Amino acid sequence: MSNTAQLTDAQSSAVAELLRRFPVAEELGGRFAEAGFELHLVGGPVRDALLGRPGDDLDFCTDAFPDDTLRIVKGWAEATWETGREFGTIGAARHGMRLEITTFRADAYDGVTRNPVVQYGSSLAEDLVRRDFTINAMAVSLPDRRFTDLHGGLDDLAEGIIRTPGTPQQSFGDDPLRMLRAARFASQLKFVVDEPAMRAMSEMSGQLTRITAERVRDEFSKLMLGADPVTGLRLLVEVGLAEIFLPELTGLKLEIDEHAQHKDVYEHTLTVVQNAVNLEQDGPDLILRLAALLHDVGKPATKAVGTDGRVSFHHHELVGARMTKQRLKQLKYPKDVITAVVELVALHLRFYGYGRGEWTDSAVRRYVTDAGELLPRLHKLTRSDCTTRNRRKASQLSADYDALEERIDRIQEEEDLARVRPDLDGNAIMELLGLPPGPLVGKAWRHLKDLRLDRGPLTHEEAVAELHRWAADQGL
Repeated sequence: MSNTAQLTDAQSSAVAELLRRFPVAEELGGRFAEAGFELHLVGGPVRDALLGRPGDDLDFCTDAFPDDTLRIVKGWAEATWETGREFGTIGAARHGMRLEITTFRADAYDGVTRNPVVQYGSSLAEDLVRRDFTINAMAVSLPDRRFTDLHGGLDDLAEGIIRTPGTPQQSFGDDPLRMLRAARFASQLKFVVDEPAMRAMSEMSGQLTRITAERVRDEFSKLMLGADPVTGLRLLVEVGLAEIFLPELTGLKLEIDEHAQHKDVYEHTLTVVQNAVNLEQDGPDLILRLAALLHDVGKPATKAVGTDGRVSFHHHELVGARMTKQRLKQLKYPKDVITAVVELVALHLRFYGYGRGEWTDSAVRRYVTDAGELLPRLHKLTRSDCTTRNRRKASQLSADYDALEERIDRIQEEEDLARVRPDLDGNAIMELLGLPPGPLVGKAWRHLKDLRLDRGPLTHEEAVAELHRWAADQGL
């Protein structure tokens, strides 16, 4: 491929706009040129600018070694850091921007880990060929703004194709995480992975085990937060990558036999994920999307066929919650994310039955208090879970949930459910029962809270009477 690929007027304007927004790039290029070195803006910033979606990260490559880079930015950068020095990367801050400047690389890999034996390259061409995909292997030289595309990245960008600069076997063998990155870019950019790369991913999916759980988690989260996570998820299953780090997803492909008809759980799950995406109002929500993805993972383990041939999945939400917790822990997700997703999976079936008129105000209060701050997400997850093609049934479920939300709003206005507390606090309990601080006080407190949820607010006299009744039952 020629390194003199022609940008359209719109693309040239996009690159110019990127450099206008971030004048530090050309400032830095000037400093490197004065010192006798090259500097090139590379990777994601160039790709995103050409797509008309400029970001805030700036990555550069250079023929300068790290010590040279530090000398060049001294007195210009407001701060520098060397955490990536062993890989040839120096970080610098200027006008609130974080810049990463990496010496040309021509790495070799040991084929066991994803860590390269760092070898510095001698040219931009040598650096670009080792990058993951052609769309990330384009560069803008600074300060002269020369555009370089040696591997057809511009054409692939126009056609929406994800392709490796060299052979996919070499690229994925060097760094198996790139296979997951291919699926992530398919999700983020709505691009298609080319056939040679797809075949290599299928053949080499097992090599993903070389990658740490944290790195897999980060790439998977980016995939889930993409514009089209369903495409990325389908790709993971198709090439076998899901089986390596998320086998529960592949496991949803339950056999549907002639005598035990049930909804295709895998397709249903992907539909729920898409429904959840459609209901988001404030940008991508990782917790909601993970809950949508994992809400039915307990079904394979709980599938049963009755004497009438009907299929059931009793308590799959509880089994699924346990499986979800285990999987997210293995992927090293933060505790707060795990707790929230697990709770949503456990609660996602609670709504069903409401339309039969079985819910008292007490049941509504418990639904709200059990969900806590997850209630808005639970609303979205429950609505997303309605994937029936029966229009009458779908309309009824939607109407039922509308009615529940209206009822919740009414009760919340009356009772402020977000702050439900017993009608007597711990100090009053200790004083009335003559108890010292301890477990019994907490037990009494929880008993009064349960009463509050069941019956609504009690008068002071009613609460005192209930407390003494409880104490008598306890033999106090």
